[in-house]
Amino acid sequence: MEKKLKIELVKSLNGRHDKHIATAASLGLHKIGQSTVQPDNPQTRGKIAQIGYLVKVTEE
Repeated sequence: MEKKLKIELVKSLNGRHDKHIATAASLGLHKIGQSTVQPDNPQTRGKIAQIGYLVKVTEE
């Protein structure tokens, strides 16, 4: 069974770098409090590493 990560946006995207906004959007995050479940793989981990200061991550 594949591991999953629950990612929640906890800080605003206003005034952030364009690449960070695009990364959040690629994870399906647009508003504060929104969360998504993504597979735990190197691609997802790389996105989290880039915007880690904006999100809260929990394993499922």
